Parts: sequence; structure tokens; C-alpha cells
Amino acid sequence: MNVENYFISTFCSSGSHIGDDGALIGKWVYSKDLFFENVHFKRTWLSFYQIGYKAMIINISDAIAMNAIPKYALLGVAMPKSMSLSQMDELSSGIQAAASKYNIEIIGGDTIGNSKLDLSVTIISESTAPLTRRGLKRGDIIAYTGELGKSAKQLRYLLAGGSVHTQWRFVSPQLRQSFVMQSRRYLRCGMDISDGLFSDMEKLCNANRMGIRFQRKIEKKIGCSGEEYEMLIAFPPHRLSAIRRIAARNRTTITPVARAVRGSYVNRCKRHHF
Repeated sequence: MNVENYFISTFCSSGSHIGDDGALIGKWVYSKDLFFENVHFKRTWLSFYQIGYKAMIINISDAIAMNAIPKYALLGVAMPKSMSLSQMDELSSGIQAAASKYNIEIIGGDTIGNSKLDLSVTIISESTAPLTRRGLKRGDIIAYTGELGKSAKQLRYLLAGGSVHTQWRFVSPQLRQSFVMQSRRYLRCGMDISDGLFSDMEKLCNANRMGIRFQRKIEKKIGCSGEEYEMLIAFPPHRLSAIRRIAARNRTTITPVARAVRGSYVNRCKRHHF
């Protein structure tokens, strides 16, 4: 067990609310992610607009992954005292652009001075048919949407001194809201791929006390690539054709990689941001 999972395990929730991309309470989903300088990004890599936009998008991803419609956001921003007013405006514009794209109202939060730029976002969402990590059954197909591996490749380029492209996945992840909403009735369970395919498959298996049998070889550079924000999904085999049709309508691909089996699965990737 890594230290992050250990710390989370020290908390208990009487309603079993801990363990999904967000906490489901009634029809509401509450989720929070951090986006910290020198942990998730460097200011030399991204503009202040891009930092604000990505901080929101990675949090919205948790709502989308649970088939929830994001409604409200609370912001926590720790800003260096050296930031200018124009830089603050740029950061705010990025945050508001992502919020506006998903019709999210920013309803409050807190700001403090800091030695670096750190952001914390809480998203409050609503769902009548939530998609959780539980429900996996033996024989189910486990698959992912889109293409994996680009985020880690782009990160390596940045670490080597390269500059970003505005359409890079590392800068501006593309979420699968329409696909999740349209395919929800066929899905047993799902989650977004934020820590990497192998890491998140382990979470899915742990949530269901199941193992997996890979049906194709997945290269480490693909399986260990974090911050992809594609969807990891599971569904009965007879639903594959329907899932593929929905994916095609939404201009994405579906890649089945494994079947659920009895046992357990242990991820071999190192946890990382950069």
C-alpha cells in the first residue's frame, strides 16, 4: 500500500462514501482534487490561463466519470505574492473558461498568499444514474476510451526542456461526457484514468475484490502514463457492440484490454506526477 492510500485508509465513512471519484450522497456527488506547483506542473511549462483551465478540468473529470452533471465549484487558491494583477486575471480567465464550458457556477472559496501557486477545487455535481467503481462481475470486459500514452510522452518532452502545444493532452485533457451519459445503462462500473491505466485498474479491482486477465499486451509506457483523463470502464461481453456504436457516434475508440476474474491485481507502476 502506498502512503497516499494508507492515509486515506485512516479515515472511515459511515455511509461508505470514500472510494469513488467523488462522494455520492443522495443525488449529489462531491469531489476534490489538488493542482500544486512543482508537484503537478511548473510555471515555466504553462501560462496562467492554462494552469487555471487544467486545474478545473481535472476536477470536472471526476464528475464526468461518475455520470454526474457538474453544477457548482468552490476554489482554494494559494498565490505567490509576486503575482501581478494581470497574471491573476489570466489565471481567473482559465478557471472561468473551463467552468463555463460545463455550465458550472463558482460559488465561493478562499485565497491566501504562498511561496508558490497551488489550487484546490471542489466540484458539486448531480446524478440520477451515478457510475461508481463497484459492480464488476466475473467475465466482464475491462476497456478504456481513446488513446493512452501521450500524457507521459509530453511530460518527458517538457522535462527535457521542450515547450507545450496548446492542444496537448497534458495541457488540455478532453473529457468523455457524452459517451459516459449515453453508455451508462450498459456499464457495470467505471472511473477516470488519472494515475495511469495499471494504477487505476488496481483501484477498480480492489473496489470489487476481483482480479483481471489481460487479453492483450499493454506496454509500460502506455499502462503507466498518468493524467490521461480517459475512461476506464467495465461491461458484460454482450454489450461490446453497443458500447462501440456509442463510442463511434462520439468520435472515440474503445480498447478492451482484460476480463474480470477471481483473485487480485497488483499494479507495478511507480506512482508519480513528475
